[in-house]
Amino acid sequence: MIYVCIPSHNEAPTVGLLLWKIRQVFAGFPREYQLVVADDGSTDATAEVLAPYARVLPLTVLTHQHREGYRRTIEELLRFAADRTDRPRRDCAILMHADFAHAPHYLPDLVRRIESGADMVVAEGSLGGESSRGRRMLRRFAPMLLRGRVRIPGVNDLVSGFAAFRLVTLRNAFREGKPPMLAAEGWAANAELLGRASRHARRIESMPVVERHDLRPRPSRLEAWAGARELWREAGRLRLPTPVPARAAAAQVEPAGVEAGAAS
Repeated sequence: MIYVCIPSHNEAPTVGLLLWKIRQVFAGFPREYQLVVADDGSTDATAEVLAPYARVLPLTVLTHQHREGYRRTIEELLRFAADRTDRPRRDCAILMHADFAHAPHYLPDLVRRIESGADMVVAEGSLGGESSRGRRMLRRFAPMLLRGRVRIPGVNDLVSGFAAFRLVTLRNAFREGKPPMLAAEGWAANAELLGRASRHARRIESMPVVERHDLRPRPSRLEAWAGARELWREAGRLRLPTPVPARAAAAQVEPAGVEAGAAS
């Protein structure tokens, strides 16, 4: 099972079309999939848009009556997938945004890499259609603003928000401490998620993608200088445990059970 996890706040103009585009992708790339959208206290027509899709697609909607924030929303989505699966060594979760920045046509490449043995795949974005030089510079220098708190060999884009995880990797990350797992907000939450999951991933890959920031009908919610200050501030919340040695990570497996002998 592939769980496509989508956080959404006031994305009514794009979230429905995104779901339909994902359906079209899986029509040509036949895999069992489940769409999971977290409506984080939206005040627009998001709920009305999602209702008809829930009747015709494999869609679960998690609804927050009041906005809880990005970090809580993505953690809830990924915990939902990790709790729901009965084959965590085979199944995966893909985190992507609802505003069309992350194109559905990249999903097969992410899935193939998981099926080929990767435990975590990070889609590293180059910005397409981004008119703001400040936002482009912010994305480029985000790792520096994180003050080196998160380092993953082979991964340069730590704030992508577009990534695939083998669910046993997430389960092990969630078990490492008391919930909530994520402490940082905004882009820093993406970096913290990658950092914590990477401790339990035997194989990590990255792949280049183009993020289309010109396809959403609304203005960007990110102001460059405010985003830079937030990243610098939130970096102070990052307290990642010491990385798991490769041999120990390889030994972290689920107990034998319903998926013993399951093929990818």
